Amino acid sequence: MNGILPLWKPKGLTSHDCVFKLRKILKTKKVGHTGTLDPDVTGVLPICIGRATKIAEYLTEAGKAYEGEVTLGFSTTTEDASGEKVEEKKIDQVIQRKRILEVLESLTGKIEQTPPMFSAVKVNGKKLYEYARAGIDVERPTREVTIYDITLLDDRSEFKGKTISFRFRVNCSKGTYIRTLAVMMGEELGFPAHMSDLTRIESAGFKQEDCFTFSEVEEFMENGQTDEFLLPLERGLFHLPKFQISDKVAKKVLNGAVLEQTKDVVVEKGMPFVMVDPADKAIAIYQIHPTKEGLIKPVKVLAQEL
Repeated sequence: MNGILPLWKPKGLTSHDCVFKLRKILKTKKVGHTGTLDPDVTGVLPICIGRATKIAEYLTEAGKAYEGEVTLGFSTTTEDASGEKVEEKKIDQVIQRKRILEVLESLTGKIEQTPPMFSAVKVNGKKLYEYARAGIDVERPTREVTIYDITLLDDRSEFKGKTISFRFRVNCSKGTYIRTLAVMMGEELGFPAHMSDLTRIESAGFKQEDCFTFSEVEEFMENGQTDEFLLPLERGLFHLPKFQISDKVAKKVLNGAVLEQTKDVVVEKGMPFVMVDPADKAIAIYQIHPTKEGLIKPVKVLAQEL
């Protein structure tokens, strides 16, 4: 059993919980997810099965899109609705639509984020949430992420009330914390805030219409229809450059050979690219040799045979 299962993750499960559950349903140990989704978050979670686990990191690298809700008026320990209230500030003004749009515009592009304490980022070999649960505060690394665009999903011209909530859609790079983005929106508007709802609507090119639920996967398995939910691993490599090779060269690639860089292989150093056979089957992932001029070397061999 090899391929990618685009799962629609339900609320209440971690990404690891989903992997554990699928190992039982699919009766295979070789299952891996492609990026952590918090228990409160629903949405697209591509799962790699069998040989497809080799390309999990490349799916994680691809962009993601979310629809979320930010609530102004109070912040929480976890930056989402599951945490304890930390700071509260009464909203004593009407916030104009124009001001919210200005804030969203200011947070578009390359921005710096500090991961929340309740996150899986590691500091000195230990996850931040482990420090948080132990009541230990540690210095967190700031990271640069890219927000490609943010759209306000609310047609009100004025926002008012004891707390104010509005929905948004965001396209972003890997490593973006939408919880932290919601807090940053609040800071720009002058109020403590948290992310009150979140759904991942796209990941690595997979959307909701591509996804399957646990119950659907179970039903397909009972009927022996694994081809109904398993997509070829090539679907997870859509964003990488591809170069077609002959069957003769494919045999060398299958054996992990270092090859001469041909004129058609024009990529940046360190950029992975896919070698595909005449039938567009992904044979291996290569990159330009870091030390030997004019050569390319294998990063991962994906196929077992031609």
